[in-house]
Amino acid sequence: MALMLLASVLFLGTHLGISSTNLRGHLVGMVGERGYLGVYSLVALLTLGYLIWVYAALPRYPYLWEPSPILYALPKVIMPFAAILLVGGFMVRNPTAVGMEGSLARGRDADSLTAGLIRVTRHPFQWAVVLWAGAHLLANGDSVSVVFFGTFLVLGLAGGLLIDRKKAARLGDEWEPFARVTSNVPFAAIVAGRNRLAIKELIAPVLVGLVTYVLLYLAHPWLSGVRLV
Repeated sequence: MALMLLASVLFLGTHLGISSTNLRGHLVGMVGERGYLGVYSLVALLTLGYLIWVYAALPRYPYLWEPSPILYALPKVIMPFAAILLVGGFMVRNPTAVGMEGSLARGRDADSLTAGLIRVTRHPFQWAVVLWAGAHLLANGDSVSVVFFGTFLVLGLAGGLLIDRKKAARLGDEWEPFARVTSNVPFAAIVAGRNRLAIKELIAPVLVGLVTYVLLYLAHPWLSGVRLV
């Protein structure tokens, strides 16, 4: 269990402790933006690989709660939505993504700044991670899985907040119009009347997301070693 906690701390520390603190600016000053991205990507890949390796190697005990058919069914219900968010978020331009800040110059209203799932949340990838991690954490129940999936749950929840803080500090007035017509929490901007639900824009991401979910479901035994029924 100590190894699992160590892997979790390393993974979260390199993700949240480097990219979201003043350390990032110091590293960029030393090696440049491209150099920083290369080093950061390598460290992120190594810590992710170590986290997955430790999780696969450790036995699944003790259990903090007993698995049940209801909990076991949660991923099957939630993962289609996670897949839609995951895939749909890459089907439109998102100013929160690296190198996409230029799309903020397209205007100041909701229809010029947002489309598709970005109307729902400006962080679809992070919320896909939250749904995936939360559903699998509840379905498993053993301490090792709680730490493993809890790591990604924390990363997803904190990631959106930290990205917003970085973008606001870096972009200033350019960020404000986009932040005003979008929301971190899914559907919050739509409920508040700052944006609208454009059904036609969601057809493609929903269809592609559902196909992705089916493929992931069929590939689950090879991806995780667990056969779904």
